[in-house]
Amino acid sequence: MKAVIGYLLSGIGLVGLALNSGAARENISLLEGVGSEYVLLPAVVCLVIGLFVMVMNSKGGKKIKHIGEEVPIYSGEGKKRKIVGYRVD
Repeated sequence: MKAVIGYLLSGIGLVGLALNSGAARENISLLEGVGSEYVLLPAVVCLVIGLFVMVMNSKGGKKIKHIGEEVPIYSGEGKKRKIVGYRVD
């Protein structure tokens, strides 16, 4: 769910950056009275926060998870025995 929020914020930031371009400002009459910094700053903030959320929620790599407990396998007897491996139950 958090990754979706990151993608959404990044998308809003990219749309805001696109709206701040010269071609978009000429074609959209709603943006004529608004200064470019009022569109650019929130767009950059949304983009940075969205990317941060996506990076913090990335899995990184696959981790090996053991199913059950590991039981040591011994070699030798008495005080001279050593662990030679582990068995997963």
